[in-house]
Amino acid sequence: MALLVELSPDAEAQLAAEAQRQGIAPEEYAGRLLEQRASSPKIPPKALTLGELHTMLQELAEDSADLPKYPTSAFSRESFYQDSL
Repeated sequence: MALLVELSPDAEAQLAAEAQRQGIAPEEYAGRLLEQRASSPKIPPKALTLGELHTMLQELAEDSADLPKYPTSAFSRESFYQDSL
């Protein structure tokens, strides 16, 4: 089957770059992507009810009780990039 697909310039550049990285033509890479997507299992996303969401958040909160406590200053930009400065 042949398809004509219009891509944004950014998407086209990303597709071409990845195809080049893999050493194949962009058309072949796009075809592989479409085939993978078409053959992947179709699992529809399940919407959570408000009760299920509440239960899930409660379980996450209970599991986080044993996590270490860090001061807010530990999450500054400088703390993440201190090795790069």
